[in-house]
Amino acid sequence: MAIASPSAPSFCCTTRSGSTQRCFSRPILARTGSNLPSRVLARPAVASRLNPSSDGEVLYELNYNSHRRRRGAFPVYVTLPSDAVGPTAQTMRRKKAMAQSFRALVAAGVEGVVMEVWWGLVEREFPRSYNWRGYLEIVEMAKRFGLKVRAVMAFHQCGSGPDDPLWIPLPLWVLEEMDKDPDVSYADRFGRRNMEYISLGCDILPILHGRSPIQAYSDIMKNFRETFRLFLGGVITGIQVGLGPGGELRYPSCPTHKLTWAWRSRELGEFQCYDKYMLASLNACARELGMREWGNRGPIGTSSLMQNPESTEFFNTDGSWKTPYGEFFLGWYSGVLLSHGERICREAETIFRGKEVNMSGKVGAIHWHYATQSHPSELTSGYYNTATRDGFTPIIRMFGRYGFSICCACFEMQDAEEQQVNPTSRPEGFLKQLLVAARICDVPLEGENFSRNLDDESFQQVLRMSKFYSDGQETPSFSFNFVRMDKSMFEPRNWVSFSRFIRQISAVNTNIDIGGGNTASPSAAAFAGGVLAY
Repeated sequence: MAIASPSAPSFCCTTRSGSTQRCFSRPILARTGSNLPSRVLARPAVASRLNPSSDGEVLYELNYNSHRRRRGAFPVYVTLPSDAVGPTAQTMRRKKAMAQSFRALVAAGVEGVVMEVWWGLVEREFPRSYNWRGYLEIVEMAKRFGLKVRAVMAFHQCGSGPDDPLWIPLPLWVLEEMDKDPDVSYADRFGRRNMEYISLGCDILPILHGRSPIQAYSDIMKNFRETFRLFLGGVITGIQVGLGPGGELRYPSCPTHKLTWAWRSRELGEFQCYDKYMLASLNACARELGMREWGNRGPIGTSSLMQNPESTEFFNTDGSWKTPYGEFFLGWYSGVLLSHGERICREAETIFRGKEVNMSGKVGAIHWHYATQSHPSELTSGYYNTATRDGFTPIIRMFGRYGFSICCACFEMQDAEEQQVNPTSRPEGFLKQLLVAARICDVPLEGENFSRNLDDESFQQVLRMSKFYSDGQETPSFSFNFVRMDKSMFEPRNWVSFSRFIRQISAVNTNIDIGGGNTASPSAAAFAGGVLAY
């Protein structure tokens, strides 16, 4: 018989009574209880001294001047390649190409870079044995070029498997524990295991050499804080905390590597509640309500992954998701996910308190059933959001309580285009619901693109969605992460579009007309022309 985890009783509570919501009207800093200065907005001076690097290359070392970005301008960051550091995190890869890329980003007016810090590389071999050398090289190079850094604490797997050139699994010692106890990983009703991220059912259980997953995440964040303490608040101005598969607060209802096309196939996803730790929590919650029969398994009648929701017993318009059982299960399933996010956010806020860095968390852009009544792909991801229930405001309020910004992708997507492939997809509707909730809760926003190759119309859609969030706000806090830097980004046509977008988004919240020129600045174009090594 399954034994309930110690945290199970708290999973039954999906609301908090008497809690106070803290709202913020400007970019969030890790709080100390005193008035902290707003984040540095200085742009680097391009003219500076030359500094020969160890490999013979001449690098620009850029110093900060007194000029600041125009008031109201929205900063843009560029996400680095997933394999920016080597397989052991010992060194930065392609140093010359990276330096040339950084030089081009500075010339284009980019604010900084997003650096994914992979748990599977930093703590790869043994618990509490950390190697930050490759990431230190990236931060030091960013400092020389005057670029800011947003660090993503990536506690999840990268890639689809060993044959994937970008494959980065969880730490080897964690995978050994998963081999010993398969229930440490998520499972669906068919017993299929997902090893992208440790099951949140064992969040507080000592399954990792005497530590709980939450303690392991906390320990690596503390070590990051001590290792990079001289850069925090100056060069490193943001930290996004990993919360699940793909770094997002969600369940792996659909493997992350399939998300790029899952919406096209209208995949419903699978409830991830069949490892023994999740089932123990479900069972304890059902017993507490006096409904033992509800605690043995997930919903029946969800049918196959590719099924039309209207043909399923659970997800159809009048399906069992509306019944008392459905409301119980979905409340529990989304509630334990929210509790997981709250645990990690609480730890991260405490660890980085007073370091003058913007904290953030990410939610998944699960939009491919938004036009249906039940929103099945959102439900299986852990978002209890339907046509009749708002499932995102509680998540955003949770982020707000800890001074976090919220990050979400699909800013470039348009309903009309996506519906040509999937009639039930509504990326704009999904995103607008999220943006309205962020505005109401006064939570800062970080936008991202979902697709890799963006054309001019895609960039214009990003501008429209940023204005949707910011219009009417006195001090809107919005920034955009472009995903991601690669060879294609620096191809002439793409670079011209990207450079123009940088100028346009810098003027979105100002009254400055930057015109519709079709060329990048000469210096940016010259730098970009040589960056073809990826």
